[in-house]
Amino acid sequence: MKLLFDQNLSRKLVNRLSDIFPDSSHVQFHNLTEADDGEIWEFAKEQGFCIITQDADFAERSRLYGAPPKVVWLRCGNAPTSEVEAILRAGADAIQELINSATLDCLELY
Repeated sequence: MKLLFDQNLSRKLVNRLSDIFPDSSHVQFHNLTEADDGEIWEFAKEQGFCIITQDADFAERSRLYGAPPKVVWLRCGNAPTSEVEAILRAGADAIQELINSATLDCLELY
């Protein structure tokens, strides 16, 4: 599963979750830190990433345009990286289901 972590999430998540989400990346690694949502959306779409974000704007884009890319919207607020990691680990099966689904575009995790 290729996840693309948005700038509002720690880039440390890439290494911390590499055992269950290999080939994942962070927007910072692609010079997209200052990019607008549209640029990140198009990059994720072209490169086959699922966007992981705390930004409601990506969930709205998903509702408007559908997938690709798929979006995982983390609804945990400004949580420590360890808590975000735990949420993603607990939601790994749901994320896989999202990625495999022909009808689901966005997943909210709490």
